[in-house]
Amino acid sequence: MSVHDDLTSVQRCLDDLVRSVKRLEQQLSGGGLEMRRVRTDADHLRESVALLREAAPGLARPKRADLVSIPDTPYDNSLWTDSDDEGLGAGHRHTP
Repeated sequence: MSVHDDLTSVQRCLDDLVRSVKRLEQQLSGGGLEMRRVRTDADHLRESVALLREAAPGLARPKRADLVSIPDTPYDNSLWTDSDDEGLGAGHRHTP
């Protein structure tokens, strides 16, 4: 696995942790000081991973290939003068 994949995996796990902590907090009706500490620690972990992702060398997001636009105007018919129709062959040639 690359560093980028590992960081993405850690981020997903932390997102799951934060969701679980929120559900637990709702079930415990706030949970008091201990629950706030757990929530704060989970938030700090998310921030730390975000900082690590920014600081990691060579971890630019994978670039998307540049898109090529294809015009809606019809092609010039002279482009197809010497071409064969797929499966049919050239118009001026005949089968034996």
